Amino acid sequence: MTQTTRRAFLVLGAAGLLSACAATVPPLPATVSNRPEELSREQILAAINATRKANGAPAWTYNPRLETAARSQARLMASKDTLSHDLGVTLRQRVTDAGYGGAVGENVAKGYKTLPEAIEGWLASQGHRNTLLSSKFTEFGLAVARTSSGKPYWAMIAGGSFDAWRVYG
Repeated sequence: MTQTTRRAFLVLGAAGLLSACAATVPPLPATVSNRPEELSREQILAAINATRKANGAPAWTYNPRLETAARSQARLMASKDTLSHDLGVTLRQRVTDAGYGGAVGENVAKGYKTLPEAIEGWLASQGHRNTLLSSKFTEFGLAVARTSSGKPYWAMIAGGSFDAWRVYG
C-alpha cells in the first residue's frame, strides 16, 4: 500500500469515526408543525426520545409538573427578553412550586424557531448536551414562550431520583 493510500485510508477512517460519534437529531415527521406552540406532548416526547436513542441514551417519560416549571421559566425569559437559568426565581423554586421534588437539570435556549433547532443547539453545548443525554434523569417537561416581537425562548427541565446522583462506596 502506498503512503498516499494509507494516509487517505486513515483520514477517511477517522472521519467516519468522528461522524459516528457526532450528536444527531433525527428529523421530525413531515406531519409535525414547525410552530413550536402547536407541538403536542407526544410529538415533543418523540423528538426528545428519538434524539436520545440516536445518541445511545435511554428513553424518558413526559412529566406535566416539569412542563409547568419549564413553562414558568420560558415565560419569564420571554417577558424579560433575557436568556438565563435564574431571573430571580431559581430552578429549585420553580420545580418545587410545580410540585416536583426530585433531582433536576435545565436546558434553556432562545431564538430557535423549531424544536429540532433547539435540540441541535443543546447538543452543541457540552453542559446542555450532558443534561439532554443524561441517563440519570428519567423524565422531562418542555415549554416555549415568545417575546412580544415573536422571539422564542425554550426551557426543558429533566428530572429523576436523587439516588441516581449519590456516590456510594
